[in-house]
Amino acid sequence: MRPRRPWWRRLRWRRVLAIFLVLLLLGLAGGYWWARSVWNRIERVEVSEALAGGGAGTNYLVVGSDSRDTLEEGDPGFDPNAGPSGQRSDTMMILHTEGGKAQMLSLPRDLYVEIADTGGSAKLNSAYNGGPERLVRTVTGSLGIPVDRYMEVDFASFGGLVDGLGGVTIDFEHPAFDRKSGLDVRQAGPVELDGEQALAYVRSRTYTEVIDGQERVDPTGDLGRIERQQKFLRAVFSELTGTRNPFSLGSAFSGLSGGLRIDDAMSMFDGIRLAWALRGTDSEPLVLPVDNASNEAGSVLILRDDEAQPILDQVR
Repeated sequence: MRPRRPWWRRLRWRRVLAIFLVLLLLGLAGGYWWARSVWNRIERVEVSEALAGGGAGTNYLVVGSDSRDTLEEGDPGFDPNAGPSGQRSDTMMILHTEGGKAQMLSLPRDLYVEIADTGGSAKLNSAYNGGPERLVRTVTGSLGIPVDRYMEVDFASFGGLVDGLGGVTIDFEHPAFDRKSGLDVRQAGPVELDGEQALAYVRSRTYTEVIDGQERVDPTGDLGRIERQQKFLRAVFSELTGTRNPFSLGSAFSGLSGGLRIDDAMSMFDGIRLAWALRGTDSEPLVLPVDNASNEAGSVLILRDDEAQPILDQVR
């Protein structure tokens, strides 16, 4: 009598295929519901009535806010002279996606513009102080940029995002530091930043380079900080789109979601479309031509209208 074959050999290929498909569907369903649960935890901002849209492609108004409510002495970015704690806009930009490509246009916080619903002009940052809806209306009304979606990220959440990705690499032309933010990069060239150092990098306001043994504070001030923040965001986008490990992506997204706020009309499908569009992010950001000036609002930046129109047209 011939011995019976082991049970796994007696299974027909159809049964094996059916079991595989069931396991695959269970995995996909589990992943979907996990992603849905994370997405539903993201805080919503009621700005949908101010969203205009109607332009070519999709414009995301991205605001990097600096919430210091949870910072204590000794934490990166803690500044005892920063005044009352609370949320403030640290950087603003338009992320424009169209035809599988993405571009970033920085909006300087000191740009002097007409502020919506006030009848006066001030620094763009003051529009955010009046709430996200006023900021959206100001960007649309003063710069002619239609805003489709609104996103706000607390810089404190960048630490979780970067650590979830396993670090983000920034190319430093010279060793650099900032004692106020906690930045400490002791070598030139590509340097992998962890979450703590990434936060110190994007928050740096007294960015100091060591050139031939001499310390040199960045003379460009706020504009230099904006350029560094854009460089950091491009590095993050590159890392996100280059990561194939779903566990790393999940960890990164979970780390970011706690500090993320989105408009009340944005769906998870919209978020997926954004993630896909970021794969085509242009490495060269758009820069508005401005002049330094001083008026009743203090030190401000004045837009060079004629030179700025062709640049603004690229995101309209």
